[in-house]
Amino acid sequence: MYASYTGPQVLCRHLIARSSSSLTDGETRITQVLKVKFPQASSLKVVDISGGCGAMYEIHIESDEFRGKRTVQQHQLVNQALKDEIKDMHGLCIFTDVPRK
Repeated sequence: MYASYTGPQVLCRHLIARSSSSLTDGETRITQVLKVKFPQASSLKVVDISGGCGAMYEIHIESDEFRGKRTVQQHQLVNQALKDEIKDMHGLCIFTDVPRK
């Protein structure tokens, strides 16, 4: 028997239902690592998009440390910062930006 695809709406309902103030252990751990590695970050958000099992995360980070770097270089910096955590993941979506002056 084949599993049916339920679509992104199921994921969205799960994310909306979860309180923004309650982070999973994985979200907390990744946030702490990124705060240490990017102390100039003006904005940082980590979301477990795997339904809470820690297999896939979405990261939004805005930092002056990315200024003058191409997007691929910015993402490489994030990947390097999370090299130990990435070993246990199936996927990672990274969104980086530089603060507007």
